[in-house]
Amino acid sequence: MIAAALRVGILRGGIRPPGCRRPQLGWAYAAQDAQREGRGMGSGTAVHQLSHPAWPEAAQINGGFGVDFSQATADVGSGVALVARKILSHGVTSFCPTLVTSPPEVYHKVLPQIPVKSGGPHGAGILGVHLEGPFISREKRGAHPEAHLRSFEANAFHDVLATYGPLDNVRIVTLAPELDRSHEVIQALTARGICVSLGHSVADLQAAEEAVQSGATFITHLFNAMLPFHHRDPGIVGLLTSDRLPPGRHIFYGMISDGTHTNPAALRIAHRAHPQGLVLVTDAVPALGLGNGRHTLGQQEVEVNGLTAYVAGTKTLSGSIAPMDVCVRHFLQATGCSVEAALEAASLHPAQLLGLEKRKGTLDFGADADFVVLDDSLHVQATYISGELVWQAEEAKQ
Repeated sequence: MIAAALRVGILRGGIRPPGCRRPQLGWAYAAQDAQREGRGMGSGTAVHQLSHPAWPEAAQINGGFGVDFSQATADVGSGVALVARKILSHGVTSFCPTLVTSPPEVYHKVLPQIPVKSGGPHGAGILGVHLEGPFISREKRGAHPEAHLRSFEANAFHDVLATYGPLDNVRIVTLAPELDRSHEVIQALTARGICVSLGHSVADLQAAEEAVQSGATFITHLFNAMLPFHHRDPGIVGLLTSDRLPPGRHIFYGMISDGTHTNPAALRIAHRAHPQGLVLVTDAVPALGLGNGRHTLGQQEVEVNGLTAYVAGTKTLSGSIAPMDVCVRHFLQATGCSVEAALEAASLHPAQLLGLEKRKGTLDFGADADFVVLDDSLHVQATYISGELVWQAEEAKQ
């Protein structure tokens, strides 16, 4: 979810977005497609005569409601549109559809069908695709099918293009920095404005630091699918407190705050070590919004039992079935952080990661008027895109 969060308090009258009735007692928060700029009308700032500030999502969502973004169907666009419409109720105003490791023919067929698109009544906007794999570690592949994993060949970036096809619609690429020639690829991707994320990796801290020096700016679902923290070599996790990053740059890192993927103590450790870089992600799989049973995730089957999704027949976690608003509430409870900090992790920080903080995740002048209205317990009451009401809870219509 990419959105800005802003606490405005109990308001009496004043300016309200079109179609929005007078707010009830409580707090209003605004969230936008990416994040808030951090000054002016920022989080924690009282705003007089403005009813609702705003938010937007997801650096990582693999599908939902039976739609699998990694399936090369004849009409991928209609499936993406369905998910875009459904996640409005979760307060998501924009997102990055994610493709897991797949054969080249799947990328070539699917990617052209997911163009960057503005949000509106039809659904959340698309910021660009997140390609998670296939250039990742076999040892830490998680739910990614081993048969389709790849390494970089002699002409590394040419191999990337041959695998994915045109990168026009791509916003994020996850790769393992320990792969040979990865730095060449990181530099080529970042030169094209694509965010490089480190994940599904056995990299030590030095390899991770060198990747950041080459241009990587993100960590895919911290703690999951990487070497565990070790006091003599903390691995990728060590980037949170590294003193070898380029001057003026800090690392962003995704966390799946669903109560399953990351222990509350681990959430607290990461947040307290580097709160400004934490980005809440759902890592939602196509089973999001469905019940128990078997569903797909790319080239594999996933089995859902209660709140957990595994690769069928194994105990390997295969993503989450928790929507963004649930992740925000769990993160707030687990860390004890302020409400503003929890909402910024789902809005401001992802916007900053993607370089969208001038127009997303903020209510500053010139920014997109994307926002959500939340009740005291942070349940979504209404979602707005460009100042227009695009979803409203039944109880809010009373």
